[in-house]
Amino acid sequence: MKTIQKFSNNLSGINILLTSLATLIVLVFLAFILTNPSLVNDFADFWKRLIAKYFAGYLIWIVTIVAIFNIAVALTPFGKIKLGKDHEKPEFSRFSWFSMLFGAGVGTGILFYGVAEPISHLQNNPFLGIENVAPITTEAGVIAQRITLFHWGLHGWACYSFVGLCLGYFSYRKGLPLTIRSALHPFLGDKIYGFTGDIVDLVAVFSTLFGITVSLGLGASQMSSGLEYLFNIEITPMFKLGVVLVVSAIATISVVSGLNKGIKLLSEINIWLCIILLSFIILAGPTLIIFSGLITGTIDYFATLIPLSVWVDPTEEKSWQTAWTLFYWGWWISWGPFVGMFMARISRGRTIREYVAGTLLFPVLIGFVWLIVFGATALHLQLNGPGGLVEAVNKDITQAIFTAYELLDVKWATWFISLLTTVLIASWFVTSSDSATLVICTILCLGKKRPPKPLRIFWGVVIGFVAGLLLLYGGLGALQIASTSIAIPFSIVLILMIFGLSKSLYQSEKSNLNN
Repeated sequence: MKTIQKFSNNLSGINILLTSLATLIVLVFLAFILTNPSLVNDFADFWKRLIAKYFAGYLIWIVTIVAIFNIAVALTPFGKIKLGKDHEKPEFSRFSWFSMLFGAGVGTGILFYGVAEPISHLQNNPFLGIENVAPITTEAGVIAQRITLFHWGLHGWACYSFVGLCLGYFSYRKGLPLTIRSALHPFLGDKIYGFTGDIVDLVAVFSTLFGITVSLGLGASQMSSGLEYLFNIEITPMFKLGVVLVVSAIATISVVSGLNKGIKLLSEINIWLCIILLSFIILAGPTLIIFSGLITGTIDYFATLIPLSVWVDPTEEKSWQTAWTLFYWGWWISWGPFVGMFMARISRGRTIREYVAGTLLFPVLIGFVWLIVFGATALHLQLNGPGGLVEAVNKDITQAIFTAYELLDVKWATWFISLLTTVLIASWFVTSSDSATLVICTILCLGKKRPPKPLRIFWGVVIGFVAGLLLLYGGLGALQIASTSIAIPFSIVLILMIFGLSKSLYQSEKSNLNN
């Protein structure tokens, strides 16, 4: 009897209907993959063509509108409103806050694409033709770096920041549950606690699930390449699956330990590892070119930000834009519920203006430093050094960063820095996974601060299996399309959230500001 009672207490606070629906859908999805592995790629190709034909312009404009609105709110008088009661103070120091913001929001993606993306764009992108620039030239390098910064800049982080802003405001200011449905309270009222609210949160759960699988798939692939480089291990698809499952198990242990212990500690460790790695590349690489690139690259980004924000590929196939910009925008949107809720969870007590500045400017600044340090080094090695990165990226994109280390010719340090990178990939892998698990469980418990441990364990395992099986049977392409596809229904929720926040701020806070 005591055992039953203990089990019942452990599961208290769970939204049974929502959890049951989410579990049933994910089990059906896993069963489909296991019984029809050959159809995974065909299904991914179908969705890729569908998105390119019907949703390209839509996704481009949705992300741009969200970015503009998020910044605009912070610049208005509403920016001085706190995410919480007027007397509340922030729970975390700025260093811990920044560390968790960056670790949860970027994860393994920036390590994966830091070298690979600018080298890819160096060879091929539509803007080479538009500006009449030859590939694999210095001028092409400027365009390649610009595109890379655009994909990792204000637009993406605004998707995170805006979702977190809405959740923090409605939860901490209005006393509603810390979950996506609360942002629709101005329209739905108390219906957010019914089936309609469950559907909204269900979309958020799967948006988070498929968004995180992309990062885990990228991380597993690059981590496997690191192990292959370090220890000459033969990498097979089953080996990558094993990497996903092992690291997911570690992430599950981390999320069970709680926010203030596992997630906070790992995030701070990641920041220090990043500082060490960046410092090494700056010293070992083309130092003067890197520092020059930090200035010129940032200026070039802001100078071209508006035209890039609204450009839609006029070709019917939109192959390049689908593979890059649309993938990124879908990835950022699908991560919106996950990172946004996590941002809100750790930002109580900060003003809207401080919150938006912290969730946009700091992550973008650090991201730009990272991308320019690695991007400028990679482009220099290819264009003015020994070369070989183009061939490496075309052969195996996951090996790009390790090839760059070899080309730096730092001898004994090559192995050490490759080991550090692999450790950082694993650590970021864990940080992203445990943060996503916590957020999914929070949604399923209607914003409960500490979801039951059995639920956290279950969804930690589910995330690992979904990522592993999609990587095993569909590769990185299937992972990318999965996140882009789920971003479309969640984008509708984003539109409603814009109107909901506007309505609530105008009706509830205007009088307070006048006083």
